Amino acid sequence: MFDQFSEDNNPSINKFEQMLKTNQVLFFDALEFESIINHYIDFSQYKLARKALEMSIAQHPRNVELMLLESELLLFNGSFDEALSLLLEIEQISPYHEEVFLQRASIYSKKKNHSMAIEFLEKALDLTDDEVEVWNLIGMEYIFLEDYFKAKSFFLKCIEENPYDYQSLHNLLYCYEQLEEDLEAIGTLNNILETNPYSEIAWHQLGKLYVNIEKNEEALSAFEFAIISDDSFTGAYIEKGKLLEKMGRINEAIDNYEISLQLNDPNAYVNHRIGKSHLKLGNDDLAVQFFKQSIKLEPNHEKSWISLVDFFLKKKEYLKARYYVRKSILANGDSADLWQRSAEIYFEMNFYEEASLACDNQVELGQHDLKTWVIWMDSLIHLKEWDQAIEVGEKALEHHNNKASFLYRLAGCKMRIGMKKEGLKLFEKAKQNLPLPSKINHLFPEFTKI
Repeated sequence: MFDQFSEDNNPSINKFEQMLKTNQVLFFDALEFESIINHYIDFSQYKLARKALEMSIAQHPRNVELMLLESELLLFNGSFDEALSLLLEIEQISPYHEEVFLQRASIYSKKKNHSMAIEFLEKALDLTDDEVEVWNLIGMEYIFLEDYFKAKSFFLKCIEENPYDYQSLHNLLYCYEQLEEDLEAIGTLNNILETNPYSEIAWHQLGKLYVNIEKNEEALSAFEFAIISDDSFTGAYIEKGKLLEKMGRINEAIDNYEISLQLNDPNAYVNHRIGKSHLKLGNDDLAVQFFKQSIKLEPNHEKSWISLVDFFLKKKEYLKARYYVRKSILANGDSADLWQRSAEIYFEMNFYEEASLACDNQVELGQHDLKTWVIWMDSLIHLKEWDQAIEVGEKALEHHNNKASFLYRLAGCKMRIGMKKEGLKLFEKAKQNLPLPSKINHLFPEFTKI
């Protein structure tokens, strides 16, 4: 069991594991122990790492590097207070050790005390030979504090030092996005491209920014340069496809989506976009085929379910729409949008109890649009559940204050249960805002006599 992750060319590990098998106690120098412990940490073999650490401390007490590995293991275990206590002890022995401050910063970050984490990172910055790594860490702490302006300054330093640092670039662009500084982000990307003109990542991000400010031709050129820089960059083909679709160049969009599928594993999102494109071209059978393929690849792909249900709903093929909405809710039971469509389909099929239940689920999920409340009330009215319809109508008014469509319905329900005076009052109030609609008149024919 011990040599599962052993490396034949690492005699220290072989020697250590052989010792464990024979219960011998052998001597290792501190550097050997560091190598052994780091090996087990790298492979998440923490039990063996702790065993090696215990022996290393016994043979080399107060060795700073080994003590730092001990604090690292305490961090992995979530023992933050013990780790902090040990780090304070290490600092007494080696007050200018960068790793002491990096680990303390990590602990405070995990405790969500990001200001204190920054303080220790700034101390590490005075000691480190790798400023870029520490700048990146400080930038991340400022992101956690939602201080995007300060975070931006540190990621900019990383990029200026290394234009190929794409992780810092993504973080920098995130800061620009939060600060709504599209033009500044474009300027930074153009500076990077002057240094590294074949950076597919920079071209790709530049294209997305041009899309944001509706410079479609510039965006298209940027995506094309990203593809020139790396003709297997699937993200660029997808973004180019989305833009071409937006520009009405649907066949070209499909071509780019299909190239991305050839370059990568099957993708639910891309199949969905191809389906939407075919729908715009009037290729209904192909559109349905791609929506189904998208769902096959990702059974809870909500947008594809919605597109499929909407397709049959629009064609008034309610049996097929019901079939797919039932299946969709099995995969996405927490989707208010799918429950909304379920309510609409059941209502159109005169299945009012099912429509009412669907509306209830939709509202429970936090969606309070006008159409849902109307379908819910009308379903209960058709079921002659007057008291429940009144309750739903009063809740609807909390979200749609004095909406005449609800006032009319409430008026009719109250009249049906004998509250004629209150119903007439609501009717007159509704009439001031909206003449009696024919749909309301159909629900309550008695209104024509008022």
